[in-house]
Amino acid sequence: MVNHFLLNIFNMENNLKNFYDKISERSKNYIGYPVATDYDYTEIYPFLQYSINNVGDPFVESNDMHCKAFEREVVDFYANFFNAPKDNHWGYVTNGGSEGNLYGLYLARELYPNGIVYYSEATHYSVQKNLHLLNMDSIVIRSQPNGEMDYEDLAEMLQLNRQKSVIIMANIGTTMTEAKDHVPTIRGILKKYAIKSSYIHCDAALAGSYLPLLGATDFDFNNGADSIAISGHKFFGSPIANGIVLVKKSYKDRIGRSINYIGTLDTTITGSRSGINALIVWYAIKKWGREGMLQRTMTCLENAAHLRVQLNAIGVKAWSNPNALTVVMPKPPTAICKKWQLATDNDIAHVICMPGVTRAYLDAFVEDMKEALSVS
Repeated sequence: MVNHFLLNIFNMENNLKNFYDKISERSKNYIGYPVATDYDYTEIYPFLQYSINNVGDPFVESNDMHCKAFEREVVDFYANFFNAPKDNHWGYVTNGGSEGNLYGLYLARELYPNGIVYYSEATHYSVQKNLHLLNMDSIVIRSQPNGEMDYEDLAEMLQLNRQKSVIIMANIGTTMTEAKDHVPTIRGILKKYAIKSSYIHCDAALAGSYLPLLGATDFDFNNGADSIAISGHKFFGSPIANGIVLVKKSYKDRIGRSINYIGTLDTTITGSRSGINALIVWYAIKKWGREGMLQRTMTCLENAAHLRVQLNAIGVKAWSNPNALTVVMPKPPTAICKKWQLATDNDIAHVICMPGVTRAYLDAFVEDMKEALSVS
């Protein structure tokens, strides 16, 4: 019995060590996906001993085993970041951008049960799943070559369905090309066709974390957004996926209900929510501040420009959308895509110059590309 127990312990430790060695090695060439790798949350490790559960509404107290005060600071930071109405905003720390998108669509459906959701063909795959879960009608809009929504196609579809309320899923950084749908242009189209019942949700998973630092705020609440979702684990980096969703409080108030045995309001998608995630995002915000976040952004943009120049110099037609950390290129050979873990879609691939992706990594990637071109 004891020997069997010891054997199980040995196998478990061996499996964990093998997995650790693999993940540690593969993380060195992880340049195709939007995850920062330069983070250090050592100071939060002691809290992993406790079950910190931010159950229910972050603005309503519940039991003592939560960190909602930290979560509220996160919400207030991003409310200011996105110019949310001072007395009419609400939000919470989610499990990622997909949950934030689900929440925005959920509110929109409750406001406009007969509404049609319009989203471009470049929209993240989670949106189709969310629409299926919510049983919402939708129309797919064509994308322009750079990944941005085709506004002429949007206008045509809106004309054909003017009798229905309009719900827009705007991409503030598409998955493959980091293209941004222009919210003021969308608002202008809604105004042109006298559409009174409308809702705009902005999926700003990656780019929303840094665009306002560059003065690019044309997707914020001042410019027509009704809700915004971002991912926390992308720009800041995190061992646990997380995100933030911000909405107008007057919309949220329509769906909340009191639950006696948790002593709070049920206003979020999930009931129990990780308090550790709220601590992680709070810690990152406090550590970096707006100035530190700006410096991270500028370094990433400079690295993206450097990569484009180096790739173009060896004959690779690499390009980027404005204010994008994503460098798009023709799909490289399979061996390179696998080694560097590049995301691909049909005939294109991309590198995302996230915090932690150094010039040394990018130059090594270019060397691999150069060698592949020389033998092709």
